[in-house]
Amino acid sequence: MFESIKNLFSTEKTDYAQLVKNGALIIDVRSKGEYAGGHISGSINIPVDQLAQNIKKLKDKKKPIITCCASGMRSASAKSILSSNGINEVYNGGGWSSLQSKI
Repeated sequence: MFESIKNLFSTEKTDYAQLVKNGALIIDVRSKGEYAGGHISGSINIPVDQLAQNIKKLKDKKKPIITCCASGMRSASAKSILSSNGINEVYNGGGWSSLQSKI
C-alpha cells in the first residue's frame, strides 16, 4: 500500500525515449478515427474500450508498455486496465503529441 501511495506522489521523471529505445510498445488508446488523424510512428492503436479483449496479445509480447491518447485521461484508464490484468511495467505517456516530443 505504501508503494502505491508513493507512486501517486512521485516526482520521478520517466525517460520515455529510453523506454522506447529498449523496446517498449506504445499503445495509442484513442478511437480509430482519431488515430488516423495523426499518431506516433510505430505505435499500435487499440481503443481503450477494446483493450481488455487484447490483454493476452500484449502479455505475450513481454515488453514495457507506454499508453497514450489525446489528453492523458484515457491513457490513465488504459494503464489501470493493463495493471489490473497483470501487466506490471506500464507507463501513462499522456497526450500522444506531448509524448512524441519526449521520445
